[in-house]
Amino acid sequence: MANSKIFEGKTTNEAIEKGLKELHTTKDHVEIKVIEEEKRSFFSILDPRVVKVEITLKDEQNNSVHKNYDSKNKVEKTEITKEEIDKITADVNEFVGKIVDLLPSENIKYSVLYDNGFININITGDNLNYLIGYRGEALNAFQTIINSFISNHISHRIKAILDIGNYKEKRKVTLENLAERTANNVIKNHKQVTLDPMQAYERKIIHTKLQNNDKVKTYSIGEEPHRRIVIEPR
Repeated sequence: MANSKIFEGKTTNEAIEKGLKELHTTKDHVEIKVIEEEKRSFFSILDPRVVKVEITLKDEQNNSVHKNYDSKNKVEKTEITKEEIDKITADVNEFVGKIVDLLPSENIKYSVLYDNGFININITGDNLNYLIGYRGEALNAFQTIINSFISNHISHRIKAILDIGNYKEKRKVTLENLAERTANNVIKNHKQVTLDPMQAYERKIIHTKLQNNDKVKTYSIGEEPHRRIVIEPR
C-alpha cells in the first residue's frame, strides 16, 4: 500500500468524497478506514462533529486509476445542454416552491433563473427575517439544502445562489463600508485589525473592496466556519 492520507469532513461520506477527489480515484481502488470522530465544541450545535478517515490508494492501481479518472473528468466537463438546464431549473423551481408553501410569511414570491453555470434564486415577501437569520446563517443553510438537492439531480457542476429580501446586496454595502472604515483606522493607528468570522463570499467582498488600497493589505486566517480577515498596514 502507498499514498495513505487522512481527510476530514462533517460526515464520513463527506470526508471520503474529499479524499477521493484529492487522490483522483474511486472507492474501488482504495481502502478506507474511519479513524476518529470528534466535536469541535461542546457548547454550540452549530459546530458539527468532525470525522477523520484514512484513505490508502492501492499500489497496483495507481497508474490506471489516474488515467480512468482523467478520462471520466473529460466526459463530465462536457457542456450542459439546454434541455438539462431547463430540467434542473424546473426541478429547483418545484423544490423551492414546496418549501415556500410551508412558510408562515405572507405575500411570498420567488424566482429561479439559470445564468452561466449558476441558478439564481430570489425570495421576497413580508417578515422574512427568520429565513435570513443572524448574519445570514439561516439563508446560507437554506442555500446549502438547495445545492444538495441540485448535486443529487445532475452530474454537471451547477451552484445555486440564494438571496432573500435583497439581503445579500444590503450586506454587500454594509461590508464595503466596514472595509473602508477599518482600513482608515488601520492606516491612522498603524495597527492591524482582525474582523469577526465571515462566510467565504463575505470575505471576498472585503478583499475586493481593499485590493487596490496601496496602504493596507488583507488576508484570511483560521478554519471554517471561524475564518477571519486581517487588515494590516503595508
